[in-house]
Amino acid sequence: MGIHDDKVVIVTGGALGIGGGASRAFAEEGAQVIVADINAEAGHQTVDEIIADGGDAEFVQADFSFSADPRRVVDGAIAHYGGVDFVFNNVGIQPKTSYTNAEDTTVEIWDAILSVNLKSYWLMAKYAIPVMRSRGGGVIVNNASVQGQQSAPMVTAYAASKGGVLSLTRQMSLDYARQNIRVLAVCPGSIDTPLMRDAISGEPDDMEAAIAAAGAVSPIGRIGTPRDIANVVVFLCSDRASFMTGEFVNVDGGVMAQGTWADMSRTGSD
Repeated sequence: MGIHDDKVVIVTGGALGIGGGASRAFAEEGAQVIVADINAEAGHQTVDEIIADGGDAEFVQADFSFSADPRRVVDGAIAHYGGVDFVFNNVGIQPKTSYTNAEDTTVEIWDAILSVNLKSYWLMAKYAIPVMRSRGGGVIVNNASVQGQQSAPMVTAYAASKGGVLSLTRQMSLDYARQNIRVLAVCPGSIDTPLMRDAISGEPDDMEAAIAAAGAVSPIGRIGTPRDIANVVVFLCSDRASFMTGEFVNVDGGVMAQGTWADMSRTGSD
């Protein structure tokens, strides 16, 4: 028996990295998982692994830069499992060309990042909330970042998107608390994901050195893993967190506690 038996969860960007970890963690706790991702190969692989381990999952291919796809993902959850109980808004992009100041950030980069990292979160909530309400409630967890609170140089659009996620989280929590729909956010620090590794240029030895350096900044002395974030998200969606809403949880190895995130330039956050 798991803490999420018979619950239906949508994980956006659910094939790899934090999303992949969350998809697996929810399945291990008995949830029926919609893995929504643009990467069909990785998405099907994640679903196959979940099923091989005795879980229940379906893949829905989605490009979250398109406004129509969040609704299609929610419709897919209804078609496959009859509804939606939880949404983990996790999808995010941070292309190398986005490491710029405000002057040098292009309109195309700004729009691309805000569309995926923020607008899709609102759209997923917009279409999932009526379904949750019809089922007596639900939980939305948004993947923000420590960069939504204390930024680093040259991440103009990304930091703006993550700050927006935190504001959206708190605002929606007020509108839907009395409808038994909780809205929360997690704020990862440096996590070993494909997004982080893509942000680090150079040879493999250079990458490992950069990852070690990022971990050295943390009071815990390492960077995080996707499962570190997934465990918190699974908890936040459970009845054990039933008195929590409108809050965000730092999962960063203590970096924000010592206020040194801004010293960690270009190591990626989630």
